[in-house]
Amino acid sequence: MVVTHRVLLDVDTGIDDALAIMFAVAHPEIELLGITCVAGNTSLENVVANTLKVLDVAEAPSIPVAAGSRRPLIEPARASHVHGGDGLGDVGLPVSAREVDPRHASDFLRDTLLAQDEPVTIVALAPQTNLALLLRQYPEVVPKIERILFMGGSASGGNATAVAEFNVWHDPEAAAIVIDSGVPTFMYGLDVFNQVTIDERDADELLLGPSASGRLAGALLHHQMADDAEGEPNPDGYAGHIGDAGAVCALVDPEALHVERRPVRVELAGASRGQTVVDRRQRVGEDAVHGAHAAPDRTPTGAAGGTAGALAGPLPVDVALDVDRLRYARLFLDTIALLP
Repeated sequence: MVVTHRVLLDVDTGIDDALAIMFAVAHPEIELLGITCVAGNTSLENVVANTLKVLDVAEAPSIPVAAGSRRPLIEPARASHVHGGDGLGDVGLPVSAREVDPRHASDFLRDTLLAQDEPVTIVALAPQTNLALLLRQYPEVVPKIERILFMGGSASGGNATAVAEFNVWHDPEAAAIVIDSGVPTFMYGLDVFNQVTIDERDADELLLGPSASGRLAGALLHHQMADDAEGEPNPDGYAGHIGDAGAVCALVDPEALHVERRPVRVELAGASRGQTVVDRRQRVGEDAVHGAHAAPDRTPTGAAGGTAGALAGPLPVDVALDVDRLRYARLFLDTIALLP
C-alpha cells in the first residue's frame, strides 16, 4: 500500500483516542503530520501526557504534538467520568521523554496546513474547540483543508444527554462553527460509534500477546467504563468498543459505511443544547413552506464574499448512519497487529 491520506489528528486522549492514535500510526495508507490536543475526556495536561505515552508504546516516529484549548469556548471544562482517573484507564504507562511543540494547537495547525502543497484531512476525535479557533483566527487555511472528519454527534439519541453526544455537547459552539464553516465535513457519530466492538477473545489475545502495542490495546479494550459519576464500573462488564478508532477506520475504508448527505444543525440552547439535528426528511417541510427555512450561503469561511457564521440554513454534512461492524473490527485488529 502507498500513503493516500495525509492527516492531522485532533484528540482528547482518552481510551478510544489512544486506540485511534495507534491505528493511525500503524496503517500504511496514513501519513500522520501531527497531533493536536484539547481538553475533553480529561484535562489538557492529561491529554498531552497520554498522547505522548501512546506514541512511545507504538514506537512512533517523531510526530509533532501540540497542546491547545484547556476549556470550551463558553462552558467550563467538563471531563468525562468514564475514562479513569488519568483519562487512560489508569493502565500505568511510564512518563514520556518526547517534547511538546511550543506552539498553541491552532497556530501549529495553521503553520502545518499552509506549508502543504496539497490539502490535508483533519480527523477530529474530540470537542472541536481547537478547530473553531483555527477557522476563526486563520480563515486563510480553508483551501488547505480537504475535509474535516469528526467523531461526534448523532442522528438518533445522545450519551452526554438524552439527545447530545459528548464531543459536541462539551463545546457546541465550536462544533457549530466547524459545521457552518463551509469546509466539507463528515460525521462519524454515535449511530456507528456504538456498533463496532472487538470480541473479548480477540482482546484477550492482544492482552496476553508479545506486542507492547497489542497489550495496551487489549488493556484499553478491557477497561470497564464507569457507569456513574462516582466511578462505579459498568455492571455489564466487558464492552470492547473501539470508539474513536472507528472514525479513523472510516478514513481508509469508507465503503463499509452507509452514508447520507444531510443538513445538520447544532442546537445551542435549552434542553437540546449540543444536539446535532440531522434533517433526514424526503419532502419539503412546513418550515420551508412557511418561510422558516432559507437556502444556506455555501461560501466557505474566508473565501471571497464569505462571512464566518453568516449562513442562513444548515449546510449538508456526510453522515455515517450504519456500518459493517465486523469489517471494521477486523480492520482494527489487522492494523494494530502491525505495531511492535
